[in-house]
Amino acid sequence: MSVIEENMIINDVVSKHPETMKVFNDWKVDSCCGGAQSLAAACTLNNVDVAKFLEALNAAISKK
Repeated sequence: MSVIEENMIINDVVSKHPETMKVFNDWKVDSCCGGAQSLAAACTLNNVDVAKFLEALNAAISKK
């Protein structure tokens, strides 16, 4: 199983793991217009706890 890390680019994560879209939407992290940035940058921009967001993303891909 792959692990999603903070330095990964949003577009790459969504492309490889479409099931993460719900997490992006639930956390209100832009995965469309802001998709070219890293997860860490997007979290900083949206005042989201990076560690907790990564936990949610990795939980979503582990349910596959």
